[in-house]
Amino acid sequence: MNILDQIVADKKEEVAQRKSLYPVKLLEKSTYFQGKPVSLAEYIRRDDKVGIISEFKRKSPSKGIINGSAKVEKTTIGYMQAGASGLSVLTDYKYFGGKSEDLMTARSFNFCPILRKDFIIDEYQIIEAKSIGADVILLIAACLTPEQVERLGAFAQSFGMEVLLEVHDEEELERSINPHVNLLGVNNRNLGTFVTDVETSKALAEKIPNDFVKVSESGISDPKVVVELMKYGYEGFLIGENFMRTGSPEKACREFVKEVKGLI
Repeated sequence: MNILDQIVADKKEEVAQRKSLYPVKLLEKSTYFQGKPVSLAEYIRRDDKVGIISEFKRKSPSKGIINGSAKVEKTTIGYMQAGASGLSVLTDYKYFGGKSEDLMTARSFNFCPILRKDFIIDEYQIIEAKSIGADVILLIAACLTPEQVERLGAFAQSFGMEVLLEVHDEEELERSINPHVNLLGVNNRNLGTFVTDVETSKALAEKIPNDFVKVSESGISDPKVVVELMKYGYEGFLIGENFMRTGSPEKACREFVKEVKGLI
């Protein structure tokens, strides 16, 4: 069993527990549930932005603790002031040290698109995402069947939310792509070896239809790489570890955005 299989197995147990603790009827009473989602696709394409989706992530299975002291409020406000196009907030606790409250905190201090970064395997998690203020959900092709991707995508869009579909290779892309996706993310990290290589994004670029906003994820630490990927049609760039491993993630983000703007 690889790490992704283990995470999904644990997630199934977690979702079952949460369903009993927080019934759908309770989630639907949340202040955020009736709110209109903010479009990440639109923010990425704004002329005053360069497509950076800044992530709040405390730890990861491959790197362990990345930043255990960063505060959600300060970091996310700082990210948006730095010129980020949107926020990504980890809500998985066991493997990434995140929680739903992190996203709710980010939501309460920011009017911008927020991606719930988690392992979505059940419609319940989409209702949960809406109830905590998320605008976008992540669907990972590697842990879902094509039918699940389409069903979960349609369900999220029925709430006005956007869907970021993450793929790792051409086979995942071809079997998982469907009309109920808004953004197509290529994860440059090999889930088997954890090695990152932006050549993955370049190789898949022309195979992604232009109907989708193309997003490159993981392993981006150089502004020059962002500018290079723009030539391949990428408009969004999900960056977390590069910012979070510093003492001031928001400052690192500001300098990164400034450098990208200076290169284009």
